[in-house]
Amino acid sequence: MQLETLLANIAQHSNLVDAYGATHLPIYNTATFDQKRQFPNNKNYDYSRTDNPTRNALEDIFALAENGAGCVCTNTGVSALALLFDTVLKSGDTILVERDCYGGTYRLLNILLEKYEVKTCYADFTDLSEVEIALQQNEVKLILCESPTNPSLKIVDLKSVAELSKKHNTLFAVDNSMATFASQKPLDLGADFSLFSATKFISGHGSVVAGAIVAKTEHWSERLNYFSNAHGRAQSPFDVFLVSLGLPTLVYRMKTQEQSAIQLSEFLNTLSDVIDVKFPGLPSHPQYELAKSQMKIIPSVLTITLKSAEKAEQLIQNTKLFGEKVSFGTSDSRLEIPSKMSHATYSEEDLKKIGLTHATVRISVGLENIYDLIADIQQALKVETSKCV
Repeated sequence: MQLETLLANIAQHSNLVDAYGATHLPIYNTATFDQKRQFPNNKNYDYSRTDNPTRNALEDIFALAENGAGCVCTNTGVSALALLFDTVLKSGDTILVERDCYGGTYRLLNILLEKYEVKTCYADFTDLSEVEIALQQNEVKLILCESPTNPSLKIVDLKSVAELSKKHNTLFAVDNSMATFASQKPLDLGADFSLFSATKFISGHGSVVAGAIVAKTEHWSERLNYFSNAHGRAQSPFDVFLVSLGLPTLVYRMKTQEQSAIQLSEFLNTLSDVIDVKFPGLPSHPQYELAKSQMKIIPSVLTITLKSAEKAEQLIQNTKLFGEKVSFGTSDSRLEIPSKMSHATYSEEDLKKIGLTHATVRISVGLENIYDLIADIQQALKVETSKCV
């Protein structure tokens, strides 16, 4: 079954049993369940923290979409990451992480070091020799990376990293928030876990915060469920419902946004105020060929560097269609300066290590008309129309 077909009718393709034959995911917004009134020979429910029919249905769909053994839906994307750490790591363990990681991941890793003495080694995952050296020099329990990375948009060769993880008997997890399962499937490439924020492209409307983690094996699926129940990380039924509303259009939204991002990137490359444009969908990107082979759709996120921090602020303040907002993957376009928002917890030294400056702007391209977006940037930077393509 193709992904578009799976996502078009999640009530039908999940294991949900509904007495009234609801054509969309019904909301079982209850804390407890009456044991005497449930269907015989079906899954037995008692408490929504442990299991809930609405949440279980979405978990079934996510597991199928990622080709995994099982899934846990969590209340945020960071909660999915924390659940991974709860399940896999113990005090004194070492984790190997791509240096260019999400600011929330970086913050959580610092907490793990402070509270549990979990050591983090950072490496550039586009340099496989650097990854292997880190694995040889440290007893690594878990490898974690994003691809594309956020916000520098590096593309990691997931299959090669997975091979290294097997060689060194290490678990491998991929944060698939930006690409999503509509574009790439980390478990098929050898990862043990695929986790993601459903706040972004998957729900698509900016109306809910949510996360999920999918395990490749039954063993790790059972462990994730156990720790999720123990720590109370489960997503509420109503939030599950909000996420589900975006699924039927996911593939189509991402394809449309990809084309707009290509056009916007090409336009930005013509501006004298912009000194660098990073977008994996452009042939100028250093991992363009890998991006095209590893992903079906290039996510509509790009990162630009302007001539100065003042020019970056000018762009932020003068645009009318782009909100100054964190996150990405929604129907509305948005931009941010990572050093003061999503990556504000990074020190100046750490920002330099991943190539971020105060003149770096991350842009998430939404579903607006591309010519309106181009015109908005033109007026924000006071660009003469005759100079634009």
